[in-house]
Amino acid sequence: MRERLHSLAQAAHKVSGGRLIRPDHLHLTLVFLGNVAHAKTFQLEATAQQQCRAGFNLEFGKTGYWRHNRIVWAAPISIPEPLRALVAALERSLQHAGIQFDRQRKENEYVPHVTLIRDARVPAALPMPKFVWRISDFALIESARGAKGAEYQVLARWPLHADQ
Repeated sequence: MRERLHSLAQAAHKVSGGRLIRPDHLHLTLVFLGNVAHAKTFQLEATAQQQCRAGFNLEFGKTGYWRHNRIVWAAPISIPEPLRALVAALERSLQHAGIQFDRQRKENEYVPHVTLIRDARVPAALPMPKFVWRISDFALIESARGAKGAEYQVLARWPLHADQ
């Protein structure tokens, strides 16, 4: 799926310029935690472990540009209820555990997207191929500044069970 998203990013890059996101850095954020002390990692893992939910499909087919941060993004056509429920459950569990997080919401609604390009110019048009991404797990990912910008490391991963 990352290769498909990266191909979309490369096509968009031709009309927007900017800095392509590396294929191994493409992701869809469920809840952005910001800086969290390593001592709280076990609480984060326990919170995620509680989520026994079915996997689901995301039908991608939207691309766009946010002027305020100069980002080209791809997004699902609609937000399936299982994704909304997973995000809401994670947020409730984090609140209950006293762990701060950034809602990253537009008008109080979760806006799932994958950042494809940073520092882009306003594109005249963006490619919009449709494809389905099967979501079968989710992960806790740590972001750290490295010599080449952000570096991501998967700290833990949890499966979503197959549909019944």
